[in-house]
Amino acid sequence: MTPRHLVCFVFLAICLSAISHAETTPPSTLDIPAAAQPSPNFDVKAATDAWLATIPPDKKARSDSYFEGGYWLQLWDFLLFSAIMIFMLRTRLSAHIRDWAARTIRNTNLRALLYVLPFILITFLLQFPMSVYEGYFREHQYALSTQTFGSWLRDQMVGLAISLVLGAIALMILFAIVRRLGKNWWVSGALTSVVLLILLVIIAPVYIAPLFNTYTPMKDAKMKESILSLARANGIPATDVYEVDESRQSNRVSANVSGLGSTQRISLNDNLLNRCTPEEIMTTMGHEMGHYVLHHIYKSVLFFSLIFLLGFAFLNWSMNWSLARWGERWGISGITDVAVLPLAALLLTIFFFVTTPISNTWTRTEEYEADIFGLNAARQPDGEAAVDLKLGEYRKLDPGPIEEFLFYDHPSGRTRITAAMRWKKENMNALDEPSVHAAPGTTPMPQPHP
Repeated sequence: MTPRHLVCFVFLAICLSAISHAETTPPSTLDIPAAAQPSPNFDVKAATDAWLATIPPDKKARSDSYFEGGYWLQLWDFLLFSAIMIFMLRTRLSAHIRDWAARTIRNTNLRALLYVLPFILITFLLQFPMSVYEGYFREHQYALSTQTFGSWLRDQMVGLAISLVLGAIALMILFAIVRRLGKNWWVSGALTSVVLLILLVIIAPVYIAPLFNTYTPMKDAKMKESILSLARANGIPATDVYEVDESRQSNRVSANVSGLGSTQRISLNDNLLNRCTPEEIMTTMGHEMGHYVLHHIYKSVLFFSLIFLLGFAFLNWSMNWSLARWGERWGISGITDVAVLPLAALLLTIFFFVTTPISNTWTRTEEYEADIFGLNAARQPDGEAAVDLKLGEYRKLDPGPIEEFLFYDHPSGRTRITAAMRWKKENMNALDEPSVHAAPGTTPMPQPHP
């Protein structure tokens, strides 16, 4: 980054930091389009189109532009990381770092750890200009971020510190496995990676997530009890509901289920509470409870275990092939040489980039299953449609089928709203109890039945 670019970044950061974000009052009613209201001739497609038509053209164009730009960013991020890894190999920078680590310390395991630290730091610094654009300036450009540059930079430094600690430990363990098992290392390496992933999932809600945000028990007693009642009705032994202050980073609405075993919990962010009606909140929480009841975390662990196994098999073959051709030129003696890390990172990045549509399809399928569960649990199809439109502020609402298959790790807005309106049509006769949350002038919907 040149001094001129740095000055421009700082100036723009100051300007963006001065922008104030008005506080919003949570809406209390849903404004349901006429075509989506209950009627004897209720049409699923017409109702879906009516909901989508409530988004002004300028906002839809902005959302489409943001999400479609993300397709290219995936490619640029992949190419940038690949270029950095190739640079470290061809210039023998990786070999030089290995030699420095060997001169500094004798213990083989600690030598691997000492190598990993500058490797992570150099990679972070070379990617940093792209990260600044992608994570800070672009988010402000599309009015999605609420962070000052200082706050954003602080989160980046925390993330770097976590990567240095956990990344160094993980890679030290993997290199120890490679040295001990030789050519059969990839099976144990894949299984060890899965174990490390499970440990990360377990500790993340308790030890990592709070480094970025504050998690507190939900303050709204009435809404909290409604959520806990819905949880109990669906066999979830929840005793508390957590809210997280994600408004310090963005204005996106979201909720999530995280952790495993005793650390598993369902959380919703304060944007969801501040920007959404009770119907939207309840259907969102029903969705997250669906992940819990349907055991999606455990199923995903099994699925990605298979992906990891295939990935490490590819890594073992392609790394041996690459070293046979270019290993001497790069100053790398074999797969037990810690200097091989840029090559391993490059090859795994290629594998996961190519298999992205497969992993997206798995995740998108689970998200759709959770949507259906949430509709059956919370019984708020219009709340589902309304919150899907808010998610559409940063996700293209109406993609083509191939586009959705390749790039979406969640169902598109049209897919989700169609499912909600289909559920509404099939349950029209059962939706006969009035709701205190129904918007004036609309046909009331029932309260969630715990």
